[in-house]
Amino acid sequence: MLTLLFFVEAGDENGTKMNKAYSWSVLDALKKEAGLIGGFVTLTIFFVFGGGWLSSMSGWITPLLYFCWLFPIMLWLSFGVVHHADCLAIKLGEPYGTLILTLSVISIEVVMISAVMLNAEQNPELGRDMMFAVLMIALNGLVGLSLLCGGIRHLEQEHNLQGANTFLLVLIPMAMISLILPNFTQSSEPGTFSTAQMVFAGLTSAGLYGAFLVMQTLRHRGFFKSPIESLNNEHLHDDIAVHSVGFHVALLVANMLPIVLLSKSMAKIIDFQVSVFAAPAALGGVVIALLVLAPEGLAAIKAAVSNRLQRSINICLGSAIATIGLTVPAVLMIGLVTGQKVVLGLGPVDSLILVTTILTAMVTFSSSKTNIIHGIVHLILFAAYITMVFDQPI
Repeated sequence: MLTLLFFVEAGDENGTKMNKAYSWSVLDALKKEAGLIGGFVTLTIFFVFGGGWLSSMSGWITPLLYFCWLFPIMLWLSFGVVHHADCLAIKLGEPYGTLILTLSVISIEVVMISAVMLNAEQNPELGRDMMFAVLMIALNGLVGLSLLCGGIRHLEQEHNLQGANTFLLVLIPMAMISLILPNFTQSSEPGTFSTAQMVFAGLTSAGLYGAFLVMQTLRHRGFFKSPIESLNNEHLHDDIAVHSVGFHVALLVANMLPIVLLSKSMAKIIDFQVSVFAAPAALGGVVIALLVLAPEGLAAIKAAVSNRLQRSINICLGSAIATIGLTVPAVLMIGLVTGQKVVLGLGPVDSLILVTTILTAMVTFSSSKTNIIHGIVHLILFAAYITMVFDQPI
């Protein structure tokens, strides 16, 4: 059996750099990447037979079996994404490791929305609904679970106040311009922008996010690091074999690819089930958004439990601004090029939940310490969002 010996750089308990030797074999690699193998096998099967299977679905038992097949595979792949993202975070340091994970995951959302729009499926609210679902999952679901799990384990946790405030500073105008302002314009239908306004909104979202990335990665990297975490948790990764950056980037992308391609099949299954049970159409988008954000969710909760709250905040708040910064320009560009109607403005109920969420986040991160009550409040808001998904006219 082919076995290789390699060294990785790690730190001992005193913070001293040292080299650790690891043996690597083909069998070990196959075991560690079993999820990736299972993902590509499933992807191949669905590529060959999935079209016929999904087009002939009936009842609810067969779609449920497909769901019970795809969901564990996609979740398994998510664990692989999280592992390689953690290795990149160790190798590159924050915020680069977290940023790679965030951009990878949000890119899935943008690709899925763009694919549906370009396939001429008329759904003018698609981009808005997916963005809002991601925002609620990231700002309430993931933030709530991270703060709750971290608070139960560590009572109180500290984070970099400047970093959290910077995230919110960028998020507030992006959310207002993209999701609230369209409801008050007069030169186009309610919830939409005129052509000039679409150009302005797209450039504003992309420009703000680009400026934020420059600040996050170059001028003010320290805002997104926690000195306490780096001192107390430097030894937590000694048992992880870290390879080269290229190795982990390649495997992270390889684990993400089946998730992206299988998400289309999963979307068809969920949409069919939603129609069979006469559930709200928005529920399908919520489930897909949960699957797309699974890698980041796992990484954020794991970091909070390990007392690396700053990494959790970078993931959750970073996902929120990335979904607006990348999705809005994409859907508006497609709308301008194809002439499709794009509705961005939220309804009254969703607008109220969004404003309440942002105000709550401002209070949560107004101090450098968090505890379980912050997590509980955000989870209550997430529960309110899910409840309102089922609020249908009588």
